[in-house]
Amino acid sequence: MRRLASVALWSVIAAAFIGPGTVTTAATAGSRFGFDLLWALLFSTVACLVLQEASARLTVVSGRNLGEALRDRYPAGWPRAAMLVLVLGAIVLGCAAYEAGNILGGVAGAALALPLAPELLALVSVAIAAVLLASQSPRRVAQVLSLLVAVMGLAFLTTALLLRPSFAGILRGSLWPGLPEGSSLIALGLVGTTVVPYNLFLGSGIARGQELGELRFGLAVAVLLGGAISAGVLVVGTASAGEMSFAKLAAILGERLGDWARPLFAAGLFAAGLSSAVTAPLAAAITARSLLAEGPDDPRWRDGAARYRAIWGGVLAIGLLFGVSGVQPIPVILVAQALNGILLPVTAVVLLLAVNDRRLMGEEAMNGLTSNAMMGCVTVVTVLLGAAGVVRAAARAAGWPTPVAGTLVAVGGAAALGVAVPVVRALWRLRRAGLRPTG
Repeated sequence: MRRLASVALWSVIAAAFIGPGTVTTAATAGSRFGFDLLWALLFSTVACLVLQEASARLTVVSGRNLGEALRDRYPAGWPRAAMLVLVLGAIVLGCAAYEAGNILGGVAGAALALPLAPELLALVSVAIAAVLLASQSPRRVAQVLSLLVAVMGLAFLTTALLLRPSFAGILRGSLWPGLPEGSSLIALGLVGTTVVPYNLFLGSGIARGQELGELRFGLAVAVLLGGAISAGVLVVGTASAGEMSFAKLAAILGERLGDWARPLFAAGLFAAGLSSAVTAPLAAAITARSLLAEGPDDPRWRDGAARYRAIWGGVLAIGLLFGVSGVQPIPVILVAQALNGILLPVTAVVLLLAVNDRRLMGEEAMNGLTSNAMMGCVTVVTVLLGAAGVVRAAARAAGWPTPVAGTLVAVGGAAALGVAVPVVRALWRLRRAGLRPTG
């Protein structure tokens, strides 16, 4: 029973990353590139599990959440101020970008079943999310909504099996990394939609008081099921010719499963958007509190305090702004996922340093060689993909031809090497002396 309870608890993380962004990005990957980007989805799932486990373990062992640990590891003055601005800015910006996609995607799902104006649906969605956030029990509500998302995921997995995809194609796409022409932004989006930076802070916040064994079991089941659902969405997307749309996905489900699949998809997509619309502002507020509060009992950062409400309210307001603006959801969602893929390396690096700090983790719970190798690999790949995405976006903005895949990989590799050298040096100092990094 305790393990089942742990799975239910960690389903919040799965509900947070299986939102409209996951459906959009994975289906677009399948529609445009077939099975060729399954490797990015497989990597994303493993990376999510590795980083979430490290973040949760940090809290269980040290008694401090990720934000508190990061704040305390840097000396007062400009190093701490720089870290706070960088991490808090990245997380809040990432949550705001996600919130736009959450609201737009949820509205698009509801519009498939309800003949109402998108602006009205957006207002209703934001109002429901605001009530849930103000009730101070959004995590429990997100767990309930995740059940509906799970049903939608089951529909995708069933449809993927009914499509009878090529096993050889799936195996090749999963194990042979490659970036077909024009796929770098989508590959980056698959990473950004699965390994969500704010989820590391959210997971760290809910890990307090758990045992490591149960925590790892629940987290593994939730994340792996989430990855399987994402893969099912990608496979279903391969049956969609041309540009992907939610209407096409609903039609594919309806053809394979019957007329009942369309309202199921609509309800599931709305639930996915609403659950993520609750968790994104919540994670932004939790991150701000963990970084800025003066102790766990700081009255200025309690759940009902003005500062705490201002953070989640601001993120929610951005989602409302996009929801009533008439912007098409899919381009915004794709850009949001790519932006989070760029922000992810920052979070991965600071987490890697934290779990190698003897002061926080002790000798036994510190990262071992295998854990460091896995986290190092995740960090390198996220830096590589992030740099490639920036170069591609810059070329498009300047009106230049899109760089070939080899150039993107070379630039990304150089960026990864530039990040790896100072990080390895900082790790060496921490492992030898257990001292805080000085910069």
